[in-house]
Amino acid sequence: MAHYGTLRGMAIAESSDDIRGSHLYGLDDEKLGKIDDVIFDHATGDIQYIVVDTGGWLSTKKFLIPADGVRASAKHRDDFDTSLSKEQIENFPAYNESDLESEKQWSGYEARYRAKWVNSPVMHRAETDRNVTPTTQQTTGNLESERAAAIAHGQPLSPGRNSLSSASQADLEAASQPTERVVPAGSDSVVISSNAVWIGGRWDTFQSRLRERRKEVVASCRTCTSGAGAKRGSESLGTLRKAV
Repeated sequence: MAHYGTLRGMAIAESSDDIRGSHLYGLDDEKLGKIDDVIFDHATGDIQYIVVDTGGWLSTKKFLIPADGVRASAKHRDDFDTSLSKEQIENFPAYNESDLESEKQWSGYEARYRAKWVNSPVMHRAETDRNVTPTTQQTTGNLESERAAAIAHGQPLSPGRNSLSSASQADLEAASQPTERVVPAGSDSVVISSNAVWIGGRWDTFQSRLRERRKEVVASCRTCTSGAGAKRGSESLGTLRKAV
């Protein structure tokens, strides 16, 4: 199992490139909070989650979003969006940074976090009927949405409304395909995609700097620097895994 950790305020990039402090917006452009930290894989430097400080509206103060659930905001410069509402976030299990110090505790937390996601053609949160991704039925009647769907799937769109059936069919077929953004509730291990690339200039620069300075960042990590037979300066995969 990969070992994860946080930056805890360590500066790894120029302030203009640091995503920490950026605002995160949710559904309907609702401000959710500020990015307080990131959780990253010590073996690769890949960001797995962002830690969001809500500023008080959430009883547990902070929550996590998988890196591939974040995108650059089109409305707010240098800020980010996610397709979640406050109501959905309130269903997340409480985040406690100390869980990262124990493989057992972190595995347990990720299992509880994963349980809030259900595997279906349309991504939505458990315990709520609010969809993150609109269904074909929800977009039907909206010509712009239907036109965008048709274009995305390479389907022609004729002036008549009946011609939208091919685009709708393409939507349904695409929706039935597996997606990395949904974690199967019954899987034995948590697999959350770390392919959060091309999110935006600020994110991409920050991620690049973190990978470049990974060795420096994890140098004080007892887990990463421990292990029988580990040599000074060695960072083989074995020494970057959590001791069992």
